[in-house]
Amino acid sequence: MKNSVLLVLVALTVLLSGCIERREFIPIATASAGGTYYPIGVGLGNIWTEKLVEEKVSATGQSSAGSVENIQLLKNGEAKVAILQGLIGAQAYEGRGGNFEGRPYKDLRSISMLWSNVEHFVLMDKEIQTGTISDINGKSFSVGPQASGTEQSTLVMMQGLGLSKENIKPEYLGYDDIISAMRDGRLDGGSLPAGIPVSAIMDMAASGVKASVLDVSDEQLESINSIFNTWFRFTIPAGTYTGIDKEIQTIAQPNFLAVSSQLDEELVYKLTKTIYENIDKVHQIHNSAHEIQLETALNGLPTPLHIGAYRYFVEAGLDIPEHLIPPETKETK
Repeated sequence: MKNSVLLVLVALTVLLSGCIERREFIPIATASAGGTYYPIGVGLGNIWTEKLVEEKVSATGQSSAGSVENIQLLKNGEAKVAILQGLIGAQAYEGRGGNFEGRPYKDLRSISMLWSNVEHFVLMDKEIQTGTISDINGKSFSVGPQASGTEQSTLVMMQGLGLSKENIKPEYLGYDDIISAMRDGRLDGGSLPAGIPVSAIMDMAASGVKASVLDVSDEQLESINSIFNTWFRFTIPAGTYTGIDKEIQTIAQPNFLAVSSQLDEELVYKLTKTIYENIDKVHQIHNSAHEIQLETALNGLPTPLHIGAYRYFVEAGLDIPEHLIPPETKETK
């Protein structure tokens, strides 16, 4: 009798296990719900879930503390995909600077650039000499709130210019406070990286602050990228900001989609392909998502591509720079 009951239980277990739908659950690490990372992560998750229904993909954007925590979530397997700031990705991959000194994460891989974090170094017009970011030397200048991503990226850019905090009178202000302090004559300038247009800079002219956004020369870009190779040329169109009637030749770093090299090649290939074969739907997610384009997918990526993304971009006809070719492809040759 006992044997008969056992056989029935085993049969039921096998039957039920065959009926349970096996799904590919993909947590997407983003940032706080009030920023841009979260809605874009949620939107991509919805598109992947809808378009990869036959693959039983279920992708969900999840809030987090941002790029630094997202690295740890990928490492721990608590997230399969993450949105990262370019510099943070570079620091983590190389194990240099910030929170990653001496602890390189060599399994970190890129899928695609998403949208640009555009560098805006603003300076009072009366303090401008060359019109480039080197003009901050000797000035009172806000590098961003302490321990923020703005501070980290600003200090790396300054390092590329041969400058440090000792060469300026540093302040640690948020965007609106920078413009307020400049208007009151207490500050010469500050760093305000963001997607264009930056509302605080739009308010600059409206509030009577006679200041400009500084250019970045090709030589300065090359020098900055010699430290962390994650910035690329970005031209802010003339008229973007009231009173600035010329193009601003600045630079930007990417906000990019990242995964572990351990994630399945076929899955990442399909995730990448789904983005670019449904680009109109992707652009509906958020204003910043309009920047997601096949032509700029590789801009500023700080780590090699995942082999699945690499496969898609090769098929799409993109010329892959040497430093973005996955080590895994070289190992199989």
